[in-house]
Amino acid sequence: MLRVGLTGGLGSGKSTVARMLRELGAEVIESDELGRALMEPGHPTYDEIVRVFGSEVVGADGRLNRPRLADLAFKANRVKELNAIIHPAVIEAQSEWMKQIFARDPAAVAVVVSALIFEVERDARDGGAATAVYSDLRKRIDRIVLVTASEEDKVARYVARVCTCGMGMEKAEADARSRLGHQITDADKIGRSDYVIENMGDIDSLRPQVEKLWSRLKEESSLNSTGKSLE
Repeated sequence: MLRVGLTGGLGSGKSTVARMLRELGAEVIESDELGRALMEPGHPTYDEIVRVFGSEVVGADGRLNRPRLADLAFKANRVKELNAIIHPAVIEAQSEWMKQIFARDPAAVAVVVSALIFEVERDARDGGAATAVYSDLRKRIDRIVLVTASEEDKVARYVARVCTCGMGMEKAEADARSRLGHQITDADKIGRSDYVIENMGDIDSLRPQVEKLWSRLKEESSLNSTGKSLE
């Protein structure tokens, strides 16, 4: 088995790389999807968010008003408060998912897609005893794959995505830069990553990188399932 964290800043192209890995045979789960599910009414994570941020983040339908919550988190400098609620719950859900995957296939490559793998570790380290258990990234992840892109490409991709949801271009660009400002830079992440995929926006150059990566991950997973060293 091999536990892989696939990360990269907002708009880097993680989802595209994840889709290619899934097509090649990887088991893939998106942290954003897990987080969204845990933030639905009826989950303890939802209850804690409402307790901390107040009823103003609850919409008329009883679900979270995500734009309002995002405004409070990013514009009021309360991102760490929100992350301290969401991240532990998501990590536990990821761990349970991996257990189920490896019980079914001991040689599987389980890929967790998350923009904030390094940021979760940083915030857990800074958060005190309550989050310290999540501060050692390498206890949860065997290999880290970083998808890189220029900041302008990241912003442009984010703007293109959210503008289709009704957000104006100027607001979308400001939102992208604000979110990127809370993320660790690619330059700081590269030295701590096992593999780096450069996404220049060209699928024809991206796919060979992913195929080469997949071959290596499968090889490492096979070694790990026999108890041999991955080093």
